[in-house]
Amino acid sequence: MKLIMKTEFDNLRLNENHDYETDTNGDKQVVKVFCGELLIAKKIKQNKSIRFFGIKGYEQYLTPEDVLK
Repeated sequence: MKLIMKTEFDNLRLNENHDYETDTNGDKQVVKVFCGELLIAKKIKQNKSIRFFGIKGYEQYLTPEDVLK
């Protein structure tokens, strides 16, 4: 996985064709985005740090911005 921008992560998470789940353990929160059974992105929030990750080729799962509005 590689770092991606927040807007790209939100695009993947808000896509109605994708599912997501949230896990919280103490001060760490992980949001995972799936396309079917494939994990395509995740957000890790720990203390005040937030990082967004996408799989190699995650761009093919992005939707045009005007479709999400």
